[in-house]
Amino acid sequence: MPDKADFGNTFAKLKAILEPYAAKMIVVHDTSENYYLDTPYVMKNKHRLFFAAVRMGKAYVSFHLMPVYACRELQDSMPPDLKKHMQGKSCFNFKTVDEKLFKELAKLTKASVARFSGENLAEFMKSIGR
Repeated sequence: MPDKADFGNTFAKLKAILEPYAAKMIVVHDTSENYYLDTPYVMKNKHRLFFAAVRMGKAYVSFHLMPVYACRELQDSMPPDLKKHMQGKSCFNFKTVDEKLFKELAKLTKASVARFSGENLAEFMKSIGR
């Protein structure tokens, strides 16, 4: 069984990757086990577009990054070691802190913010008909 102290530290490090972007996003949840950001973009269904989240689970800490699912070029830019931590199409799972992988995830998050903000986001949403 994974050590909850490791999970707390892992959660804190992953949350720290997202926190610099909170001012440009909408913070939906900010608890000790769930940090969730939406973009300011409101879709046709009147809901904001999900951007990213960190969630502490029973077996791992999950880092969800929606732009990875939506933008093929972001997936293609990921290093193989980071891809090994993917579960599904936009989720990365970690049990402990891995500074090297977290630096790569921070770069990917920065590229995702660039892709999912301002004019880039409006252009992207228009291209997919949303």
